[in-house]
Amino acid sequence: MATARTEDTARKSPARKSAKQDMDAIQLLKADHREVEGWFEEFEKSRSDDKKAKLAHKICKALTVHTQIEEEIFYPAFLEATGDEDMNDEAYVEHDGAKKLIAQIEAGTPDSDKWEAKVTVLSEMIKHHVHEEEMRDGMFAKARKSDMDLEELGARMATRKKELMKTAGQL
Repeated sequence: MATARTEDTARKSPARKSAKQDMDAIQLLKADHREVEGWFEEFEKSRSDDKKAKLAHKICKALTVHTQIEEEIFYPAFLEATGDEDMNDEAYVEHDGAKKLIAQIEAGTPDSDKWEAKVTVLSEMIKHHVHEEEMRDGMFAKARKSDMDLEELGARMATRKKELMKTAGQL
């Protein structure tokens, strides 16, 4: 099975974007998680205010798009398939906290009061949120065990993400 998937992915590798569009919903969300984690690591290591500002902007835009596709597509499907209101509600509340920090970071600059601390706290919040979603009995595991059509959701999410990224000027 892994070999067939690897061969299938290899055939689609030349166009990385099309491979991303063929991801199921959870693969797409995890790929977003890894990308943002990498940018947070770069931010932490950087000593350049200009680079930090650019990374913070990329992080904020990516997280804004990511939270929107989760809230519009993934979370409603998760709730319908699992009925787990507690887990769903917690995810929304975590998003609300992140959105507030994102707005403050976007409104500031590296020389603004507590700007860098806000990016650091956002990183910590996102790490916690990612852990909650990806842990053994977390949202993604419950989604995989449910009757959710993760392939169809992944296709819808990839299309919506592309639309939102164009709007955000990131393509």
